[in-house]
Amino acid sequence: MEKLLILGVNTRPLSCSAQKLGYIIYSASYFATKDFNCYYKEKHILHQKPNNSCGYFAHSYSEADLKSLCVEWIDEVDHIITYTGISPENFSSSKILGNIKIENIENKFQLHKKLKKKFNVPETFLLSDIDEAHEINQQYPEKEFLIKPIKGSGGYGIKKLDEILYENVSFSEEFILQEFISGENVSASILSTGKEAKPLISSRQIIGEGCSGPGSEFIYCGNITPYPGDAENMKKIACNVVEELSLIGSNGVDMIIKDDEIHIVEVNPRIQGTFECAEASLGINLMEAHINACNGKLMKINEPEQFAIKKILYAPQRCMVGEVNFKGVYDLPLKSAIIEKGEPIVTLLNCGKTPAEVIKKTNDLINKVKKNLVPLK
Repeated sequence: MEKLLILGVNTRPLSCSAQKLGYIIYSASYFATKDFNCYYKEKHILHQKPNNSCGYFAHSYSEADLKSLCVEWIDEVDHIITYTGISPENFSSSKILGNIKIENIENKFQLHKKLKKKFNVPETFLLSDIDEAHEINQQYPEKEFLIKPIKGSGGYGIKKLDEILYENVSFSEEFILQEFISGENVSASILSTGKEAKPLISSRQIIGEGCSGPGSEFIYCGNITPYPGDAENMKKIACNVVEELSLIGSNGVDMIIKDDEIHIVEVNPRIQGTFECAEASLGINLMEAHINACNGKLMKINEPEQFAIKKILYAPQRCMVGEVNFKGVYDLPLKSAIIEKGEPIVTLLNCGKTPAEVIKKTNDLINKVKKNLVPLK
């Protein structure tokens, strides 16, 4: 049996699917939840304890720390898959199942330069001076702008420019100033061999729902698959983007639809957060589809069988976790762990015949979970 190392912020979904394929699972992650047990060897950064705070992800996570957890396994495993939170460029390229050289894709400004000649992308500038950002803003009175880190995922670190005050902000590193397009947040997952690409599934992104705090309106909170609307043009454009970038495996293209116009915002050159929704809607093992595509073979993908929703529940206030082990609830924290305001508590997954059905199921489950949270000061 082959040994597979999976790295990322939360490796549970990928690890469970890979184990079903017969791989021996090695996992290095930030979170380690109570319902994650499908591994042979496992290490994680966050160690939850009863009556202790889990802290803040943005302050506690680093790629270097994650890599250091698994250095001793690199020679031991046969393959490596990197997930959200870590770049494959940190590791030996010969073992990576997926894209390897992605520096110019993870770098949002370099990606913008690559795509702007062929695709509809937001106006984007590379800056290091907040005063310059405000000067550019004055040149485009009809536009709104966002401040974004050059690299990053999940919506962390994104703020509206007009919310940033001159006297309270200084930047030690470069950042990007990007046109804010107010529309519908969508994405398309694409399978590709590097020579041929085809759509896997479309989705509507859930952004900022239930989050609180500065910049929280841009935090990734989940997806609904498939996109409950006409997605053919969206999927076609996403395929063209993936082919243009010569990506392999499962990749995601994040877009915004405004007035029937599609704007490319970001590209995720790896398996995406829609992973579990895609599996549920399509009835496939997405790890199998990803690995096959990396090896030059595209799996046959049927039309979606049902709608699926993934929703990350963030703490509405500082709280202690009670009993939340209900059907449809995943990434379970330790009972009596303290979750800080705005930090993730659990992931909710549901399926149904319509978007309205899966949304109702999830909202009912959210209320059930919240009743088992103890508010703290």
